[in-house]
This record gives sequence, C-alpha cells and structure tokens, in this order.
Amino acid sequence: MTSTSETGHDKNVANLEDLISRCTGYGTAYNPSKLSLKIPALQTLQTSGKNALQAVKVAETAHDNATNAREIAFKPLKTLCTRIVNALDATDATKQTVDDAKTVNRKIQGVRTDSKSKKALDAFIESTHETTTTSKAPDIVNEISKHTISVSQQSYDSLVDNFTKLIQTISTEPLYTPNENELKVTTLNTQLTNLKAANTVVINAETAYSNALISRNTVLYQKSTGLVDIALEVKKYIKSLFGAESPQYKQVSKIKFTRPKR
Repeated sequence: MTSTSETGHDKNVANLEDLISRCTGYGTAYNPSKLSLKIPALQTLQTSGKNALQAVKVAETAHDNATNAREIAFKPLKTLCTRIVNALDATDATKQTVDDAKTVNRKIQGVRTDSKSKKALDAFIESTHETTTTSKAPDIVNEISKHTISVSQQSYDSLVDNFTKLIQTISTEPLYTPNENELKVTTLNTQLTNLKAANTVVINAETAYSNALISRNTVLYQKSTGLVDIALEVKKYIKSLFGAESPQYKQVSKIKFTRPKR
C-alpha cells in the first residue's frame, strides 16, 4: 500500500518533469546563469529522483518478502519448543534439567513465572484439581494471569537465543533420545540454522531499505542541492525573469513541491 508520504515523494519527482517542460517551452528566454538550474542539470536531477524512488520500492519489496518469510519460518517454533520440553519431561532426566528447559520455553512462549508466583500457582491448581469443573475454568485463567508476567524477549533475536539455549539444554542430557525425527537434536540444529538465516536476511534487507531511504532523501531534500530546493529556485528565477504577475510565473507557481513532515 502506498503511504501518503510516498505519494508526496513521487509527486515531487513528477512535478519536476512538469516544471522542466515549462522551462523548455520558454525557449532561449530561459537562460539561468546557475548551472544547477539549466535544463540539462534539471533533467539529470529528475532521472536521479526517479532512480532513487525505484530503489526504495525495490528495497521495500525485498524487505517485505524477507519479513514474511521469517514470520512463516518462526511460526511453528513455540509449538515445537513445547513438544521438546514435553519429550524431555517424559524421560528420567533430573528435575533441575527439566525445570531449566521449562524456564527457557516460558520465555519463548512470551510469559514467565517467578519462583514465588509459580509455587502459588501450582498450589492453586492442585487445590482445585479434585473439584475442577467447566465453571471453574475462568478462575484458573484469572489465577494464571495473576501469577504470570509477560516478558520482552519476543524479538526474533531473543527467540533465536532462547531456542539455542533450549537445544543446548537437551543436548547435554543423555536421556533425551526421542524417536520423532523433528525432535532430534540434529534436526533441531538444522532448524536453528534456518531460523538464524531467515533472521539475517531480514536484518540485511532492513539495512538496504534504510540506505535506499537515506539516498532518496538526499536526492530529493538535501539542503540547496536537493530536488525540492532546486525546483523552488527555478520558480524564483522564472518569477524574476518574467515578473510576479506574468502568465509564465502563474504557470509554474501552481506546481507544488513539498517536504515530508517531521
């Protein structure tokens, strides 16, 4: 979807073409002494503007594609990590190892419980175990909400880091030997490599997109040398050449050049 600001950038470049056409139409009368206001320089500037806009569109599309691919790659992660913990819990691994895995998984899932709250929560669930009915479900949900706090480790970098920690935890447990191929350590390491790669593609795409935006802003809005400032100088020259009330100046005075709002 094209934003309002992007429409403004495109309009500035398109309006420069209109302005150049007007200047060309004045024939030899249009003869500024300043090189940057001459028609060949304006045509070069217009081409630079078009190229800069196109570069932004290409970089933005690449960035969107990369973020979409990363989102798809990471989508199964939370379910996968829960399966890993359950598979570990089903072995005779020590409670400490299982608890370590569960702690990492809670971070991956987006919530964690501190030790005091976890004990209170476990006690509450245990007390309702014998009498729990459908009507009790809201109470349990409320209690869980009371004893959980959301964590900020939901960035993709953090998800990769915590998934790495979870794999390290099960890798050091000799009793973790699942038969399911997707839960085996070798498979999980491959999955981790794929997630890191998807995240790196996005990081690189963000850099390219950011650089394209910087380049566009330089071409269009750099003080004195940018497209907007040059176009405004052309309009001033035409005003001085033909007069403020001239039909020539009235032609170009309606051609708008704007800077993005800060």
